[in-house]
Parts: sequence; structure tokens; C-alpha cells
Amino acid sequence: MLASAKIECEGIPLQNLWLLMLYASDFRYQAYQLSGVEELDEHLADLVGDVLCNQVLRRLRRRLSYGYRHNKAELNRIRGRIDLLETNTKLLLLKGKVACRFEELSINIPRNQYIASALNKCLMLAKNQALKYTARKLLNEFSILGVQAMQHCVYHPADDQFSRHEAEDKKLIATAELMHQLALINESVGGKWLPAPYKQTYWVRRLFEKAVGGFYSVHLDKNWSVKQGKKLNWQIEQMTSNVASLLPGMEVDIFLENKDLSRRLIIDTKFTAITKENRFGSETLKSPYIYQIFAYLRSQEHCSDLLSLSSEGMLLHPSMGETFRETVVIQGHKLHFNTVDLSQPAKVIRSELLSLIQGQ
Repeated sequence: MLASAKIECEGIPLQNLWLLMLYASDFRYQAYQLSGVEELDEHLADLVGDVLCNQVLRRLRRRLSYGYRHNKAELNRIRGRIDLLETNTKLLLLKGKVACRFEELSINIPRNQYIASALNKCLMLAKNQALKYTARKLLNEFSILGVQAMQHCVYHPADDQFSRHEAEDKKLIATAELMHQLALINESVGGKWLPAPYKQTYWVRRLFEKAVGGFYSVHLDKNWSVKQGKKLNWQIEQMTSNVASLLPGMEVDIFLENKDLSRRLIIDTKFTAITKENRFGSETLKSPYIYQIFAYLRSQEHCSDLLSLSSEGMLLHPSMGETFRETVVIQGHKLHFNTVDLSQPAKVIRSELLSLIQGQ
């Protein structure tokens, strides 16, 4: 009998969701040492909050970034553009005024509001009282400077453009974004999250994929090359005029390579049960997933690239309380079918993910 590896509705511990968010975020690329973060468990929010407060303290030693904000006002002189409709509707000319729309240089810009809001989230999530005190003090400093901690700040870090001299701002925003995400999970799911394969959402699948790739980029040694979202090319020998635009692209979730060990591994993450029940009542692996990972391997074979001839593939699924470890070799390529139990303590999850690579 195959061990069932379905995602049951017992719920993933909240700290494990936070851990996934940590590895999926840009926070992992910063200088902070993440090697022992799994041992922090539910205090992960304190870790992020501590980094956030330290970064804000360093940033406040210099003047915060300024930017232009759209503004409107009733003025005694023209500034920017005249709002003719409002001017005529309110008969402002009779009062010696004119309605204007203009831009002004301000410190109360969305970027700074986003950081202030992250400090507010830190107050909500942190358990360490000293950390709470520091966050509250920094919030007061932002308020004195004129920056408001908006409840709903219209700011998207991915859309912001950072210049060369704003490297510190970029790191700070990455940490603030993670704090917002931790708070969002906390507010949305309470103490437990109850995922089900038939209710999965795109962001959940992407979170699991990015978290696994981020984990390996942090914990595998420097001999391993870790790439996420690597695009693979079809080895086309001849084609008609329209084929190039019709062929679908190939993009692998995680691409691992270690030339010293002569290993290349393609990991495809799926946030579903790894097996399904067939019409006879027994469990089988899902055919489309096998076809997909096998296509990734065989389509890249070339005699000039020896690793491509023996590359491995892995289907990695989450599970709740179940372990699934199966391997098969097909036409020279080893295929692994594995799960990682997200109901376990974070330290055990780390050990499992490493063993999947080092123990194969």
C-alpha cells in the first residue's frame, strides 16, 4: 500500500506559515544570519521586528526619503493647475481665491507610510516587551517628522523604483513587506490555517514554491547553484514559420546544480495531494505531473552537456502528518516523488528538506 500523503484539514501551525513567508521573501538575501531561524518557531515575528527596528534606527540617522505628493487647496494665488470646475462651483473668485492642484515635496510619502505601518504591525505581533517599546518609540519619531502610519497604505514595493543611493531603503522595505505579510496571515487565519487541495489559491502555491527555493538558496553550500523560475529552451532542429510563436515556454520551479557532485536536479512543487484515487479505489501518482517533469528532463538532453543526460527530477508536495518517499529510474533519469510534512516543528521541516537533496 502506498502511504497516503493528502493534505488533511488538521491545519498548518501558524509559525510554519511565517517560516515559509520568510524564505519566500527578499528578507533572506539580507546580511542577517538565517541558519538557526527554525529554532525560533513562533518568535519569528520578533526576529523580523528586531531587524526592522534596527534598520529604521539606522535610517533615521539620515534624513528620510522625500517625494512629491499630489495636493489640492484653495489658494490666494495660482499654484500648479487651476481646477476650473471647483473654482466656479464654489464661486471662489468672488472670495479672491482659486482652487489649485499641485505637487509638493513631502516626507509623508507612501514609502515612509508603509514603513511606519510595518512598525505598527510589529507592535501587534511582537511578544518581546523591549521590542514593543522600541517600535512604539520609533512610531512616535515618525509621527513627529510628519509621517502617518496609514491603516491602508496604497503602496506596492514591487512598483517602487530605488536609485543607487537608496540601497538601505530597499532592504528596509523588504523587511517591512515581510512584517506586513506576517500580520496578514495572522489576521486572516488566527491560530491555524486549514488548507485543502480543492480550495488552494494561486498565492498559496507560489508561496510554497518560493519558500522551498529560498530555503535551498540559504542552506545549501556554495557548491550548489540554486535558480528559481529558470526558463528551458526547446532544442529545435527545424521548424515552420509559426511554430516559434505557438510552442509553449518551459519554466521550472527550482533548478539545482552541483558540478563537483555531477548532479543536476529539477524540482517541481505542487500544493496538492501527491496521489489520487483511481476508479478501482487504489492510489496512484498523477499522470500530468509525471509527464511534465519528465518533459523537462528529456527535452534538455544533449551530448555536449553530460549532466543533462543524467539529470534528476523531483515532484515535491506538502503533506499533513504523512511521509511519502518514492524513486524510479526511467531512461537514465531518476525521478523522486516526495512530500514535506508541514505539521511538524520548523526544525524538523528544515531537516526533511535538506535530506531530500543530500540523502538522495
